[in-house]
Amino acid sequence: MAEQKRDYYEVLGVDKNADDAAIKKAYRALAKKYHPDMNPGKQEAEKKFKEASEAYAILSDPEKKRQYDQFGHAAFEQGGGPGGFGGFDFSGADFTDIFGDIFGDMFGGGSRRRTSNGPMKGANVRTSVRITFEEAVFGVEKEIEMTLKDSCPTCKGSGAKPGTSKTTCSKCGGKGQVVFTQQSFFGTVRNVQTCPDCNGTGQVIKEKCTDCHGSGYVSNRKKIQVTIPAGIDHGQSIRIRDKGEPGVNGGPRGDLLVEVMVQRHPIFQRQDYNIFSTVPVSFAVAALGGEILIDTVDGRVVYDVKAGTQTDTKVRLKGKGVPSLRDKNSRGDHYVTLVVQVPEKLSAEAKDLLRKFDAETGASLEAVKKYTESKKDKDPKDPKDSGGKGSKKKKGLFR
Repeated sequence: MAEQKRDYYEVLGVDKNADDAAIKKAYRALAKKYHPDMNPGKQEAEKKFKEASEAYAILSDPEKKRQYDQFGHAAFEQGGGPGGFGGFDFSGADFTDIFGDIFGDMFGGGSRRRTSNGPMKGANVRTSVRITFEEAVFGVEKEIEMTLKDSCPTCKGSGAKPGTSKTTCSKCGGKGQVVFTQQSFFGTVRNVQTCPDCNGTGQVIKEKCTDCHGSGYVSNRKKIQVTIPAGIDHGQSIRIRDKGEPGVNGGPRGDLLVEVMVQRHPIFQRQDYNIFSTVPVSFAVAALGGEILIDTVDGRVVYDVKAGTQTDTKVRLKGKGVPSLRDKNSRGDHYVTLVVQVPEKLSAEAKDLLRKFDAETGASLEAVKKYTESKKDKDPKDPKDSGGKGSKKKKGLFR
């Protein structure tokens, strides 16, 4: 006894009032889920795939759908023929669009992808240029030298030997594409691909130009002026129009993209449009206050340090940063960290003066001595303070 078929709408999981788009979407999801290539060796998946394909073949055809809505499965039980899956005839069904979508998703390509043999813009060319930190801040003109392709003057870019011309590709008939058929679970499916003989141009060269060897292009060494705008940052690129590869079939040239590489600066660091640096300050200036010189991209400026300034104090020099690429009149700021320096070498006289200074400002040099003596006065028998045998004086103070 033959197995009773399920309702086609139930198979696809759509309502009887579903439109063509909903039917197609439902089938596409089922076909991807149960396709045998995605479920090798699973008979249940293959069965569901065939069932969904049969339902879609009927419901996607307006006339067959009308018959099915009126008579159900009985409309196709007579004269169905032996073709297709399980005796069902798929000869009138169009699965090309679905097939291309499914296999395009599965294999990362498009079996229906088409190329054009019309005018196309040439490829972009990339290069780089190295500039200094200051050149990035204020802008600069640079000359770069590189090899670029030009149309061959001998054949005028045709690639054919002078006196000859390109001929129409016999394989694709000048269309640049060839059609091939493939057997699948859907039946015979037509696919389109770029013609391998003419590479999609629709024309072939039988006698190639001896100067360009049929490419239509020759390479020349050229010098190009590059205007680098003020405020550009490391890694950003400048686009120079029409300095890239020549176009195809009369198309425009591509562009030249010049990546800017900014050299490191020994003093300055950049973040967005702001500049950061560290400036040493002597102990005397930090304590008493006074003027210091600070290096900026605009040159040295005088800054008045306040008395009692501590190390790591940060100051802001407004408008001394990097100009904005959008507005040359707008600049970032320069942030300076002041670091108080301690002299490493002192003369005997300087040491005496420093001791006198210390005596006048709190006698920090005598702090430990005063603490030890005060402990002895409080408890002279305490071994911790007496310094005698078993004394833990140093461990107690510096633990």
